[in-house]
Amino acid sequence: MAYKKIIGIVLNILLGGVFVFSGWTKLIPVIETLEVSLVDAGFANWVLAPFLARVLIAMELTLGIMLIAQIRVKRWALPFAFVLLLVFTLYLTINYFTNGNATNCGCFGETLPMSTLWAIAKNGVLLAVTLLCFILAELRRKRLDALFTSLIAVTALAFCFIVNPVEPGYTSNNLNEKVGYPLQLELLYQSSDSSRVEPPTVDLRRGKFVLAFMSLQCEHCRIAAKKIKVIHDRNPDIPFYFILNGEEEMKSVFFKDTKTEDIPHSMCLGKAFVTLATTRVPRIYYINNTIIERKVDAYELDQTVIENWLTQH
Repeated sequence: MAYKKIIGIVLNILLGGVFVFSGWTKLIPVIETLEVSLVDAGFANWVLAPFLARVLIAMELTLGIMLIAQIRVKRWALPFAFVLLLVFTLYLTINYFTNGNATNCGCFGETLPMSTLWAIAKNGVLLAVTLLCFILAELRRKRLDALFTSLIAVTALAFCFIVNPVEPGYTSNNLNEKVGYPLQLELLYQSSDSSRVEPPTVDLRRGKFVLAFMSLQCEHCRIAAKKIKVIHDRNPDIPFYFILNGEEEMKSVFFKDTKTEDIPHSMCLGKAFVTLATTRVPRIYYINNTIIERKVDAYELDQTVIENWLTQH
């Protein structure tokens, strides 16, 4: 029977490694993908999502470490892992039938993009492995297991908040930057090279717009676009407009990932884009008759703030 024990231990370590990798890639380098997904799914609002995301990641890290270290495997870790995987699989299945086969489900953050169908298949394999591990595992009790479990959970939770802290009072590029000056939007309409500057489909020089300058290959731009997509779905009347920079063939990849095809957009390359957006993207302006009244980035986008700004005269 020794070989069964060895197989069980190896499978537990491999399963634990998947949970640790999953939690790590959601946390680093960007956690915002998970936060946006939680809001989009209706599990949290923009205020609670950062906290819930870190708690979920801490749960994954805790499970992974417990499985690797063989702590309370049969009594706690494997049953909880099975329930967690089942919940994730049900969510992915519902999401597949309602939103289609997304290019990245977010299971491994932005580090290892995986479509919804592949994620469901992956979870099916992990569920089978979890059941096999449970069958092979022995029910053992050690006096310090409860203490070790608590220490691992608390450490994992603290780690998530220390490595990627929540900053409710965060402000980004408003710091030391001027607002209240006109944006040179004529550059988008008067270019002599239509192959590099595509005139916007609406007149951005009149009225209020949330104008987002983004690169098609920028990871943070895609996070911003996904957040804008959620806000747009909840209030389609908010006048978002994208000015995009990058190779034409990347547009389909960008829109497939962010699902923002229905948000008005146009392409802008070269000097005109850098003049308007600088080299730091995403660059998001709240403009009123060409005047920049506020500058924000993906983290500062707030639906309520935008709606209040639109009602101001």
